[in-house]
Amino acid sequence: MKMKLRIKLPFLFLLMFVLLVVAAGLFLRIFILGNEFVNVDRLREKYAAENRQIADNVSRRYPDMQKIATYLKQVSQERHIGIKLFNDDLSHTLLVFPNPNGSRSSFGNWIPVRAAKHRLLFQLEVNRVGKLYLTLLSPAFIKGLYFLLFIFCMVFFTLTLHFHIKITKPLQLLSTRLKNVKIGNSSVSLYSKRKDEIGELYQYFNQMEQRLYQAHQEQINMIAAMAHDLKTPLTSINGFVELLALQKNLSEKEKQEYYDLIAKKSRHMVELINSFSAFTRDELELETHPRERVEVKKLFERIAAEYETELSSLNFRLHWNHSFKGNQYLCINEHMIRRVFGNLFSNAVRYGEKPDLQVYLSGFIQGNSVYFQVEDNGQGVPDQDLASLFMKFFTVDKSRQTKKGGTGLGLSSCKSIVEHHGGQIEAFHSEYGGLAIRFSIPLAR
Repeated sequence: MKMKLRIKLPFLFLLMFVLLVVAAGLFLRIFILGNEFVNVDRLREKYAAENRQIADNVSRRYPDMQKIATYLKQVSQERHIGIKLFNDDLSHTLLVFPNPNGSRSSFGNWIPVRAAKHRLLFQLEVNRVGKLYLTLLSPAFIKGLYFLLFIFCMVFFTLTLHFHIKITKPLQLLSTRLKNVKIGNSSVSLYSKRKDEIGELYQYFNQMEQRLYQAHQEQINMIAAMAHDLKTPLTSINGFVELLALQKNLSEKEKQEYYDLIAKKSRHMVELINSFSAFTRDELELETHPRERVEVKKLFERIAAEYETELSSLNFRLHWNHSFKGNQYLCINEHMIRRVFGNLFSNAVRYGEKPDLQVYLSGFIQGNSVYFQVEDNGQGVPDQDLASLFMKFFTVDKSRQTKKGGTGLGLSSCKSIVEHHGGQIEAFHSEYGGLAIRFSIPLAR
């Protein structure tokens, strides 16, 4: 499983920091500790030899203090060092020649001045300004800075290239695709094998584009269905009106029959228009209807008791069972959810087409969702029509729709209500021989 960007980005920057620290440590270990301090020791040995030479020259000029003073003054000025001459027990300062470069950050060396027979004559202090380490280490530090800068540039370039390939380029592709989105155009889906946020974004974009395409197709189908459903009775009405206008010798009984047919077709058109208006109103109400916490067990048992009585009055039977407990809740608009159950039971009775119709209602919880299932032992639905049941204005048999009534909006309305509550709905063949509808709603937190 690939790493998410919220984890990958901090990890990459942490890795960059660690690499820089490791590179700096290696540089200090190899170039500074392993090489430059050796050079410092060599330079110290050089200065120590010069100091011993100064002490020997002072010893050779002894006991002429004037010559010693002249020599030490000359050495101090030529070599830019500070010199102090003390007696053998350091109780008196005999000569002082300050460093011409000043005494800041100076460090000194004590050198004994001895006579030929190793008798201690003087104590000599030689001070040099403390630029030794700066002078020695500046090339090393420059190398180190170049080295670290090179490492940093390489890491930065690698991260930049990684971000361009893994983040910027995919987002540019998505941005270009968004500019060209067309509602009625089903394009080839954006493909990505990634499992991080970018991959999820591609997946959600594909789903959005598919929903837009489906919504456009549903809109076209809805207009076509409305036109078809209104055209059929309107054609009949026009035909009857033309008969009444052309045939002057019709009897009063025949005229009344035509008037009755015209009135019947007109009522059918009004029913269709009212169904369309109700569906549109329900869609708008879904966005504004408040929701409340409802105990699942009580809701299920109330609905089961209500439809058990209603079906028994039609000489049908309802079997129900559930596994709900008393502390489980849904956050729903109960009026809308009851409408879902009403449509499902109405369809079972209307299209079951069995004198001994049996309806089965069950409920259970799986994961974080509550599932409701309505089944019957009726005629069922062909396999090829199962996937289309929830489309607007879809009916399995147009002739059966005209005979039984209905507009093909019931299950589509159920789907809309369930999805607005965050759930899903599906149709499949029931084990009892008819149709089974199952829908889910998330449990309330």
